[in-house]
Amino acid sequence: MYPQQIHQYVRRFFIENNCPILRENEHFVNVQLTIEMDKKIMNRPFYWKYVESTGAEPNPAQLTLITDKNRLTESVAGEVVHYGSPRLSQLFRVTNELGSFVQMYEKPPAAQVPAQIILTPWLGVNYKITYSSHRTQETLYSLGINLMTGMIINGFQESISGLDLESAISANTFHLPYTIKPLRALERLDAVIENQIKQDDHTWAEEAQVRQQRDIRVLDYFYEGIEDKPETYESEKKAIEEQYKTKIRVEIINGGLFYLRSI
Repeated sequence: MYPQQIHQYVRRFFIENNCPILRENEHFVNVQLTIEMDKKIMNRPFYWKYVESTGAEPNPAQLTLITDKNRLTESVAGEVVHYGSPRLSQLFRVTNELGSFVQMYEKPPAAQVPAQIILTPWLGVNYKITYSSHRTQETLYSLGINLMTGMIINGFQESISGLDLESAISANTFHLPYTIKPLRALERLDAVIENQIKQDDHTWAEEAQVRQQRDIRVLDYFYEGIEDKPETYESEKKAIEEQYKTKIRVEIINGGLFYLRSI
């Protein structure tokens, strides 16, 4: 991400979360946090425990984030944020927490508003599969399941990206009740992801084991002939085992109920 993109993201993050912008230019932003946002990102649990137990007037913090230190011409005290910085990563996590589940309705074209529009319920879920050992590979999957027919499609996010969606249902628009409960539908989508993992090429795990055995043989060579091996041997061996330990992690990034005319 470029500094300009980071600045736009940070600015939008606070605006969407009702934190007033007090002062800014293209390279920094100073905001007044709400009580909720202060609790989420400022790590002041003892202060808020004191306020809540004593009834004292709350005083949420102000925060200044510098998005492009190299181009900042005035003297501004604040945190420098860049891609990979702890603060920006924290804002990403909070975004996922606050926006992890949505309920949206397709808005009919203006020409069809007088007519009665029927919407069908879908459950959409975005998954991330991570294969990791000495190297990491991440793959995203966007699945959707029709909650009336059970039909499952891949690329659900792409399918709805061009639709006009809103959080409230339009006038003269009605949605059908789902016959498949969302939790049951989620189980079906999880099964699709599990099957995808089974079908994937897992030679990466075999390669990791081969590399681990090779590195341990090299380590043993350097300590050959030493009957009572020092602690460094065990620590180095453990480090090798951790480096090549194979892991598969499945995460749900976000999802929601979508009432659609058709996709």
